[in-house]
Amino acid sequence: MGGFFAAASKTNCMFDLYFGTDYHSHLGTRRAGMTVYDRNLGFNRAIHNIENSPFRTKFDKEVGRMEGQLGIGCISDFEPQPLIVRSHHGTYAISTVGKINNTDQLVEQVFKGSRTHFLEMSGGTINATELTAAIINQKDNLVEGIQYAQELIDGSMTILLMTPDGIYCARDRYGRTPVILGQKEDGCCASFESFAYLNLGYRDLKELGPGEIVVITPEGVTTLADPGRKMRICTFLWVYYGYPSSRYEGVSVEQMRYDCGKALAERDNHSVDIDVVAGVPDSGTAHAVGYANQSGVPFSRPFIKYTPTWPRSFMPTIQEKRNLIAKMKLIPVRELIQDRSLLLIDDSIVRGTQLRETTEYLFDSGAREVHVRPACPPILFGCKYINFSRSTSEMELIARRIINEEEGGAVERTILEDYANPDSDRYHKMLDKICERLKFTSLRYQRLDDMIASIGINPDCLCTYCWNGRE
Repeated sequence: MGGFFAAASKTNCMFDLYFGTDYHSHLGTRRAGMTVYDRNLGFNRAIHNIENSPFRTKFDKEVGRMEGQLGIGCISDFEPQPLIVRSHHGTYAISTVGKINNTDQLVEQVFKGSRTHFLEMSGGTINATELTAAIINQKDNLVEGIQYAQELIDGSMTILLMTPDGIYCARDRYGRTPVILGQKEDGCCASFESFAYLNLGYRDLKELGPGEIVVITPEGVTTLADPGRKMRICTFLWVYYGYPSSRYEGVSVEQMRYDCGKALAERDNHSVDIDVVAGVPDSGTAHAVGYANQSGVPFSRPFIKYTPTWPRSFMPTIQEKRNLIAKMKLIPVRELIQDRSLLLIDDSIVRGTQLRETTEYLFDSGAREVHVRPACPPILFGCKYINFSRSTSEMELIARRIINEEEGGAVERTILEDYANPDSDRYHKMLDKICERLKFTSLRYQRLDDMIASIGINPDCLCTYCWNGRE
């Protein structure tokens, strides 16, 4: 995943850029960067590794030494960016959020059209932002180049591109990730998260539609390409990725999670005898509050997340370290666990390792029972669009491992569709096996239809690929 912020101001935008970008720190774990353009000084850029310390501590010196009227910043889960590119379009800075599945094909296509080169990153991979820029440069103007890149890329690609004249903001072709604009008296901004500009004095202006392209300047916003009709915004933005105070397509993340937990309780209908409801912090908390209020069972915090030195639950990127840190961060409150039957809500179960260890942790701390209610359905497919589950194989997914064991090997799509059906025998057999493997007292997933209803927008506008394989 990743996040971004852009500012165009009649005065120095650096303060807004610094704090606006920092507000996206929950979306990435590897690198962060900022680039500014000053009409007298030109382009200036800084990129730092943020794996072992937060954004603000790495960039606090840049606030004093960088200045400009235009700026873009990003938090990245993988590649270093923004990049500064010199091309026949002139010099520009570019940052992206998305995923490219056909990298090799695109690289070969660029090589055939020009004698260029790419700088390889560690492991021989190519920076997706650099590849996007190379495709844009195949066209005669930036708007055509951006649209060309988004048409060629298999996956998704949202783009911020800053020239001396303004900042081009292009939402990906099917709107899988958001771009939201704000405005105040002396400038405009663009943000992935809608809350990131509120404390900086901006007011809501508009949310870009799928494939829409605008350019922002200190004076205002100009539309360069109208939005398309088809949208597939990522549902996981509400379930997990989004910060609680954000909203997408007018729907509050916190409210959706509350309603999602409420739907879980309604579907459960007191089927298990529990003493308290708890959420795995942070994204599971609002789901748990909704469940507790609907069921009448008290909400409790049987473990507390230690955030002063480990603020983000999915840092670092190495799976073994993630599992260890996830355990280290949760401090048990034994008085709220001992001899109690707990119902635990997490946002999802991906590999299952962390939630299994959390459950063992509760049992070791004296819990009598641990009933688990994930806030979304079983994940059956690896994300093709925004790197939600950056797995080397779909067999890392606990649900797919169980299915393959049950079926004796690889399975056809029709069989997977049957496992995704919450009313099928295969589905219930899969749940029983996952519950046994992860050592829960009981397990019930949120249903896809209930989750979609909790968002409340047209289901055709939502990407649900990781649950049902439908693009």
